[in-house]
Amino acid sequence: MFDETYGGNCLVNAMCVGLLPKERLTRAKASGVGRAIVLYGATTGRDGIGGASVLASQELGEEDADKRPTVQIGDPFTGKKLIEASQELVELGLVDSLQDCGAAGLASALAEMARDDAGVDVELDQVPLREDDLEAWEIMISESQERMVCVTATPHEVAAVCRKWELHHAVIGEVTDTGQLRAFHDGELVGEIPASFLTDECPRYRVPALPKETPSAEPPLEPNLRSRAWVYERYDQLVGSRTIRRPGLDAAVLRLRPSYRGLAVSLDGPPLGERDPFRAGALAVLDAARNVACCGGEPIGLTDCLNFGNPEKSDIAWELEQAIEGIAQAAEALGVPVVSGNVSLYNDTDGRSIPPTPVVGCVGLVPDVRRVPQGWRRGDKVSVVRGPVELDVAAEAELIRRVWQAAAGLSLVHDVSDGGLETALREMADWSGVEAELEASDPKTVRFVLAGTTVPSFAVQVGEI
Repeated sequence: MFDETYGGNCLVNAMCVGLLPKERLTRAKASGVGRAIVLYGATTGRDGIGGASVLASQELGEEDADKRPTVQIGDPFTGKKLIEASQELVELGLVDSLQDCGAAGLASALAEMARDDAGVDVELDQVPLREDDLEAWEIMISESQERMVCVTATPHEVAAVCRKWELHHAVIGEVTDTGQLRAFHDGELVGEIPASFLTDECPRYRVPALPKETPSAEPPLEPNLRSRAWVYERYDQLVGSRTIRRPGLDAAVLRLRPSYRGLAVSLDGPPLGERDPFRAGALAVLDAARNVACCGGEPIGLTDCLNFGNPEKSDIAWELEQAIEGIAQAAEALGVPVVSGNVSLYNDTDGRSIPPTPVVGCVGLVPDVRRVPQGWRRGDKVSVVRGPVELDVAAEAELIRRVWQAAAGLSLVHDVSDGGLETALREMADWSGVEAELEASDPKTVRFVLAGTTVPSFAVQVGEI
């Protein structure tokens, strides 16, 4: 989607959904005093130093172009090998705990592992480097991508798996019972801190939050409402042969083999032009859940990315609070937990902040993928489902519940969002390959369009294909 307000800070949000047997769940907490800590994956360099930790805490202007190269350099091929190796280590029972290296690198990963009085000693001389002249502090906070840390009682067997996948690896430390995160370099202690000071007991402060006027702007119609198929159709949507319904309309659906159950997945943001942060948060949740419901999925989990400007500004702090409250109220109304999330803050350029842009991912459980709506057909009755004029999260959640329960008996279901009813009908026709001319009154309150041989009791018929 395109809006000039994102010209200086473009947003890209992605959601990853994984499946695992619950008995294979592996946690990040370090355990087992004396057990080895192994770092494996890519080598460590300066490419990530001051990346997320700097760019996520500073505003940028034209004079700050030299800071932009500090973002991390990704290597998807190494990343794929890292995933395969990590899965094999877990399947073979070789690791007690597992943690990825993200923002702040080893400092963050090791501090998070040293929970509940566990401690970690790390020998920075042992870290595989791609630049020999890195200083100790640089090694500790480097944000180089494609690296994992594990705790193991069998480091030689872990090393064998890493060699198989051609990954750099090294024993870089051990688990202690001190509760301290201690870093050594050239045989000397170069850093020591109670690990809890970086996690559960880190300093907290409250930024004053002052409301600001948030007029809603009418969203531009072009080019935001054109088909995005030219983007997503370039990528293979059938890897693993799970795909029951491809992306392009509402959610995509993946089969949970060997059963006929499935997962509907959707990622959505607030309506174009929405400037009210509470509505932005609530509507992002509701829109993602509507997409899942349209495919017959019962919403079961949410994740989010909170994209905002500088939260140290009182008006942006207020926006952040309001958006979180909107997400919370919508999630509570749906009865669905927010199981994870992250932030992208300080999206300011030359003193101008992006609009409040919480993006929400939703996963829904589909009882039977053989009954997922696929497209309307000639002879189908078309009906609409209306909601209140004003935002009412409880009422919207009830509509979502009714729709996902009815979807399995319908030919096609689609929610009405950007572009309104007219755009929704055009999208349904394009998706189905069957044209239709339909008119419905009071379009601003329409939430869903339904097509099928029957009309559900909570819908109003507006035409026939």
